Amino acid sequence: MNADEFNNLYPVGTPVVAYPLTRPEDETPEFFERLTTVTRTPARELGDGTPVIEVDGYAAGMPLAHVDVVTGGA
Repeated sequence: MNADEFNNLYPVGTPVVAYPLTRPEDETPEFFERLTTVTRTPARELGDGTPVIEVDGYAAGMPLAHVDVVTGGA
């Protein structure tokens, strides 16, 4: 999903689970962190085309590939 698609679906303040360094399926437990948070900026694309978003509780941009939107009662 690119930044425009994400922004069309999810406004700032959307609840997400973010994985700053590695996702659980990457099997690198020494780098694993799970952050339950909300988006604080619209998504944007870096110069290389990577879509990123900023979330509460994390200072840098987070690749959208490291963010799962919380849906329903989760």
